[in-house]
Amino acid sequence: MSTPTPPPADTARASEDRSARIAVTIFPALILAAAAFGFFVPGVGQSLAQFTSIYLGIIMFAMGLTLTLPDFALVARRPLPILIGVVAQYVIMPLVGLGVALLLQLPPELAVGVILVGSAPGGTSSNVISYLAKADTALSVAMTSISTLLAPLLTPLLTLWLAGSYLPVDAGSMAMSIVQMVLIPVVGGLVVRLLAGKLVNRILPALPWVSVAGISLVVIAVVSGSTDAIVSAGALVLLAVVLHNGIGYFLGYWAARLLRQGERAARTTSIEVGMQNSGLAATLAASAFTPAAALPAAIFSIWHNLSGAVLAMYYRRSAEKHRADAA
Repeated sequence: MSTPTPPPADTARASEDRSARIAVTIFPALILAAAAFGFFVPGVGQSLAQFTSIYLGIIMFAMGLTLTLPDFALVARRPLPILIGVVAQYVIMPLVGLGVALLLQLPPELAVGVILVGSAPGGTSSNVISYLAKADTALSVAMTSISTLLAPLLTPLLTLWLAGSYLPVDAGSMAMSIVQMVLIPVVGGLVVRLLAGKLVNRILPALPWVSVAGISLVVIAVVSGSTDAIVSAGALVLLAVVLHNGIGYFLGYWAARLLRQGERAARTTSIEVGMQNSGLAATLAASAFTPAAALPAAIFSIWHNLSGAVLAMYYRRSAEKHRADAA
């Protein structure tokens, strides 16, 4: 008896998953290479800087192409875990960012950068890390999608509230930038997926690489404008990023567990909270403040993919051990 042929959409999704796993594995190395290029060849990086909003728009359009209506239907079927994840995203990370800035007594530009990273929505890398961690990938996609759609409202308000004492924040201008760079491209990608699903299915495996290329270009542009800040405060920013990211993972997990969510949902919330859309944060920081303010987001881009891969391995092994003990 012949084996049933999987539907084209399922085949495309499996191919996309394989491509995403490869992309996220080498992503940190590519981001490190991009950071080194921006640092040692700043002239080229500065010539790229004027197009960072375009790079981010392409990344978010690619994200929109990966979305389907069932991703949003999950919100109606499982509203509580999604609500917990999104609320945790916009409560834990902004406040932890402020706490880290106060603890380390960061200079104003760096403090604003850390807070802005915390106020950003979840990053698309979290979906792949959730898959690798044997968490709930569908839940992760729904959380990322909802937090991204809320970003034009919540990211500027949180940045104004928490970072306004460090530097002036034009929340209205920031909101409009997020609409242009995030909301319109994501919705556009979703519409294209609805209208030309078969064509999009063919290019799904390439989309993770579009995101990798786009974020690499953003990192080159940001680092090239922050070489002096890297030399003077690079280690301090790295410490801030490590603390911010690690505390986000920890509190995200326990927020879900304390609210009686299952292990898979808790792992998903942990990853979703700890991993940020650092490309958006870097672009906003560079345009609304200074290149130095974008440095925390650039370093976060590197670190959260490294830490996310390690966390995925830990969660995966703990899940396998739990199954073995239960057998």
